[in-house]
This record gives sequence, structure tokens and C-alpha cells, in this order.
Amino acid sequence: MTEAIRVLMNMGTLHRLFPFWLLGLFAVVNWFNPWLLLALVYGVMAQFFVEYAMHRFLLHREPPTDQGVFNELYRSHIGHHEFPSDPEFFTGGDHWYPLRFGAISCVIHTVLLWPFIGLGPAALFSYVALFVGSVSAFTFYEYCHTLAHLSVPKGWFGRRVTRSHLAHHFQDHEATFHVSFGMTWIDKLFGTKHDPDVARERFDRETILSMGMDPEDLRLVTARKAFGITKHPRRRQS
Repeated sequence: MTEAIRVLMNMGTLHRLFPFWLLGLFAVVNWFNPWLLLALVYGVMAQFFVEYAMHRFLLHREPPTDQGVFNELYRSHIGHHEFPSDPEFFTGGDHWYPLRFGAISCVIHTVLLWPFIGLGPAALFSYVALFVGSVSAFTFYEYCHTLAHLSVPKGWFGRRVTRSHLAHHFQDHEATFHVSFGMTWIDKLFGTKHDPDVARERFDRETILSMGMDPEDLRLVTARKAFGITKHPRRRQS
């Protein structure tokens, strides 16, 4: 746990979100009303669905043919699959992205709620939902994800998170897109729950770490060079 928290404390994404989370916490205390509890619950649940959707549809999308775009995807996720124990690849390269995403989402929520509850309450509800509720859930996700990949002593919680997430990395990268503890039901809901029989059918030892791509694909080789990677991904038996 201590080592996972140490990694989190060095994450650029969380550094950028932290002041906005603190401001949201101040807003909850200063202007508290029961509706803000609903905002917190909504923000947390929304983030868990965003976690799933982004992982499945954005980070695991068809590999781009444009090398520049491919390099961005490599830095944001493919590299993490090729080198899953390297903290450098635990997060993407754009540490401002979550803040931009949160800000845009906050504006959209405010505009949608404005006609029903007024501008001030809409802005407060949206800010608390996204910069307290969602950011808290995002931090929990980062903790679970980091803990799953660190080789440290783990209790019951850590073993459960690790077993679930590493099945996605080393058995079937087309399933188990949730990472946060307790969110297995989201994969069940969308039909991507881990199935051992399906995983065995899909498994290819040569391509499992490169998300189904030939590890010598020119795009992968070029991306590794672009980021100064000289080592080769190590394959792991199922």
C-alpha cells in the first residue's frame, strides 16, 4: 500500500487535479445541501463508466495507421501492455488530459442543468460531481491500477485487484476492462466479463503483450524507438 501511494504522489495527472479537488471539497463544506450528496454519488458512478468506456473504446481501439497518432496511443496504453511493470507507462503522456476532460464535462453538465435549477446551483452541482466525486473515483482507479502492477506484499484487497486486472494483461486483453475494485458488474453488463474458456481460445503467446499486434509490426518498432525503448517486451506463459 505504501509503495502504491508513493507512485500516486508522483503522478502528474493527480498533481493537476488536486487543487480543483480541494476547491470542490471547500464548496461542499461551505455550501452544503443534501443535493450535493447526490452530486458526489453521481460523479463517482459516472467516473466508473468513463473508466470502462475509455479503456475499451479509446485505449483498445483499432491501432491507427498514422504513425504520429499511433505513437500517442502507444504512449497512452500500448506501451503499458508491452511493459506492464514499468511505472513510466502506468499513465499516459498527456497529464493535462483528465483536467481538460473534467472541465469540458463540467461545462456541459452546467449547461444541461441550468434551465432546470438555475446557473449557480447547476455550476455547483456539476463542479462537486466531477471535481470531487469523479476525481475521487479516478484516484481510487489509479490506486487499484498501480497496486495491481507493483510487485509488493498484498493483502486480500490487493490480491483481488491484481488477479482481476492481470487477467486482462496476460490472458485476454479483449475482456475485463474495469480496473477499480468492485466494478466487475460493469463488464458483466456489457458482455466483457473474463471467461476462462474464451480467454484460452483467444490467447496467443506471441501477441498477448502487444494487444494482438505482431510485436515486430513496424508501427510498434517505430514507436519504441520514438520513446527511446531499446528492450523487447517479455512474453509470459498463460
